[in-house]
Amino acid sequence: MATTTFHLKGNYAPVHDELTAYDLPVTGAIPPELNGWYLRNGPNPRGESAHWFIGDGMIHGVRLENGRAAWYRNRWVRTRSFEDPAVQEYREDGTADRTASVANTHVVNHAGKTLALVENALPYEVTHELETVGPYDFNGKLTTAMTAHPKICPETGELHFFGYDWQEPYLTYHRADARGELELSRTIDVQGPTMMHDFAVTSRHVVFLELPLVFMPGPGMPYDWDEGFEARIGVLPRHDPRARVRWFPIDPCAVFHTLNAHEAGDSIVLYAVRYPQLSWNEVVESPSVLWRWTVDLRTGSVREEQVDDRPCEFPRIDDRFTGLDVRYGHVTGRDAIVRYDLHSGGSTAFEFGAGHTPSEAVFAPPNWLIAYVHDRARDGSDLMILDATDLRKPVATVHLPARVPQGFHGNWIAD
Repeated sequence: MATTTFHLKGNYAPVHDELTAYDLPVTGAIPPELNGWYLRNGPNPRGESAHWFIGDGMIHGVRLENGRAAWYRNRWVRTRSFEDPAVQEYREDGTADRTASVANTHVVNHAGKTLALVENALPYEVTHELETVGPYDFNGKLTTAMTAHPKICPETGELHFFGYDWQEPYLTYHRADARGELELSRTIDVQGPTMMHDFAVTSRHVVFLELPLVFMPGPGMPYDWDEGFEARIGVLPRHDPRARVRWFPIDPCAVFHTLNAHEAGDSIVLYAVRYPQLSWNEVVESPSVLWRWTVDLRTGSVREEQVDDRPCEFPRIDDRFTGLDVRYGHVTGRDAIVRYDLHSGGSTAFEFGAGHTPSEAVFAPPNWLIAYVHDRARDGSDLMILDATDLRKPVATVHLPARVPQGFHGNWIAD
C-alpha cells in the first residue's frame, strides 16, 4: 500500500498559530439576518501525520453580526490526548478510552451544546469562541464512539447517531431527545467491522450503509476494500427502534457522505456521493459522483442511478428539511459549488475560477451558502457567502487574516 503525503502540502498543510482578528474587511455586503457563527473543523497535525484523516482537530470560526464580520479565530480542540500524549485510544488491557480523540471531523449544535466530533471517540464540547470544555458523554450514558455525522430531525428535534467499532458490538444506534437526553441505545447485527462514516434518516426510518471498507489492521488507515464483503442498505423503523433491521443488497461501492433520504410511498429515496471502489493511501482512479438509490420496501428491490458525472464531495442540504423531500442539494467540486434541483433533475453551478478551491458549502437560512475558499495566488483564504437561489456571484467575501487549510465539515449556528 503506497504512502501519500498530499495532506502535508499546499492548502492541505497545517497552520501553526492560533489567531484572533476583529472587524474583518469585507467585499460586498453581508446579509444582515446572518447573526451567528460559522464553525468548521478539520485535521491540523502538530507534527508528522501518516494520513489526512488523523491530524489533530482545529476549528476555524467567523462571527457574523449585524452585517459585519466581527471576528475570525482558529483553535485546536484540546482533547485529553492533545494535552497529554500518554493518553492512548486503547489502554493496556485492550479497553477503549473514548476521551482519547483528535476531534477533527465535524462541529454540530444540539440542545444548546456545540460538539466537535470524530467517529472513533466521544464528542468534545466547545464554546462558540472555540474554547474546549471537555469530553461529552450524555451524562455518562454514551459508552460507544459517536459518528461525526449525527442527524437532527426537524419535526421532533431528536438527535440520531451511531457508533461503530472494530470489535463487537460492531454497530450501536443511539437516539437523544430534543433536550439532549440519551433515551435509546441498541446494538445492530452486521456482517463485520466496516467503516461506517455516515447514514441517513427519513421521517419514518433510519438508513444504514454497510459497505466493503472493512477493518484490516496494518500500517496507515486500518480499513481497506474487501471484494468478498456484501454491500447493503439497512432500514430500521423509527417508530419501533428495537425492531429487526431489513437489509437490501446493492452493488459494491464506498460512501463517505449522504446528501439526504426521504419517504416516497412504499419506498425510501437516498442520495449520496458514491465511489465505485476505495483503497486507503492509494490514488482513487474513479472519482466520486452523486447517486440515488430507491429502496422499495414492498418488493425488496433497489434501483441504483447515477445523478450526474461531475466529480464532487461534501453534499449538504438545508438541514431544516433533513429526512424530508427537500428540493435542493449542494455539493462541492474541485473549483465549483453545484446546486441540484432534485425534483426536476436540473443543476446550476458557481465556478470559483482557476486557483480558487472551495471547501464544503454549508446552508444558512433562509437562502445562503457559506464556504471557505483558498486563493492559491496569495496562499490565503476568504469566507464567501453566496445566494443559493442565484449563484452568479458571491454576495459577500470576508477576507481572513490567515490561510484556512482544506478541512472537513462545519455548520452555521444562528443566534
